[in-house]
Amino acid sequence: MYASPSVATALVIGGGIFGVSSAWHLARLGVPTTLINEGPLAGGASGRSLSWLNSARRRSSAYHRLRMAGIDRYRTLFARYPQAAWLRFDGGLTWDGDGGNEIAAIFAHERGLGYDAVHLRAEEVARLTPGVDARAIPPQGAIFNAGEGWVDLPLLIGHLARQFAEMGGTIVTDQGRASLLIEHGRTSGARAGDGTRHTADAVLIAAGADVPRIAAEVGFTIADSTPISLLLRTEAINHTLRAVLNTPRVAIRPTPDGAFVLDSAWSEEEVTPRGDGTYEVRESTIAGLLAEASRVLEGNPKLGLRDYGVGPKPIPGDGEPVLGALPNVEGCYVAFSHSGATLGLIAGELLAEEIATGRKHPLLQPFRPERFKPA
Repeated sequence: MYASPSVATALVIGGGIFGVSSAWHLARLGVPTTLINEGPLAGGASGRSLSWLNSARRRSSAYHRLRMAGIDRYRTLFARYPQAAWLRFDGGLTWDGDGGNEIAAIFAHERGLGYDAVHLRAEEVARLTPGVDARAIPPQGAIFNAGEGWVDLPLLIGHLARQFAEMGGTIVTDQGRASLLIEHGRTSGARAGDGTRHTADAVLIAAGADVPRIAAEVGFTIADSTPISLLLRTEAINHTLRAVLNTPRVAIRPTPDGAFVLDSAWSEEEVTPRGDGTYEVRESTIAGLLAEASRVLEGNPKLGLRDYGVGPKPIPGDGEPVLGALPNVEGCYVAFSHSGATLGLIAGELLAEEIATGRKHPLLQPFRPERFKPA
């Protein structure tokens, strides 16, 4: 803990995992912090995330290191709360389809990084992780990553928010979309959508898919490739699957209450945005995703739909996280990334330290906003 933070007050815009984690860490460092959000906490992308904790497959070496640090922080949290139903490390299993199957190459890549990976034939999978229909696995086999896990982000966000409030932090929800307040080239806080002004010496924009809009309003462009996400939650079912499954047609993650959450690339492409900001989700898409999940689960159980979430999934234009200070507005920071679950704790920790001390952390250097040109 730092005895004398370099800022007197901080404001965090966004009630997802990046915002709540950063606010929690700022309060821990002794910075009086207010968090404001457009709607309820976890009401955006964090509330409809598969939340698979991993650094599987290929990405830049800097991104891999940051993700591994992110998993490490979840391991630390898991050691403190081993009975928490919202955080588990039961591994991840992934396989490709027959066309363009890269499993052998991915396995070699992961082993080259020292990532815990085992290449399995279909008949070997049950030995390491139960609950999978071996008939769904192609001849090229599957990779089991024992060090991977999952987190239920809304429950984690609630846990951190309660501790943040106990440390004296202030949370204000349902205030509408915020915009920055700028005076003489530096931020002085933000104006919420309902007109309320919140003043602070430093502001972190962690508003999910809304980050590029807020940055653009103050003259900075962040390349944005945000698509629409669709996450289905099934009714609770008695099943042996504990690992996260990442397969060609469906990804599956257990939940604390015995249900599964499901997503896929193809189902998201079938979502149609409406002119009023809502989305049309076809019944055939929901039925198809439930059927794909049943096909890869042992026993091919009938899965019922409990509910679903649909909306923007934050993804920067180059696929890499955007973390750190805006170069054209003093005192303003951003957090914008697809991998909110895996990076949630580490990004919040490092951003809070930068805000509190003014010292840049080397792990964030490759991901700073200045790689994009000002508008």
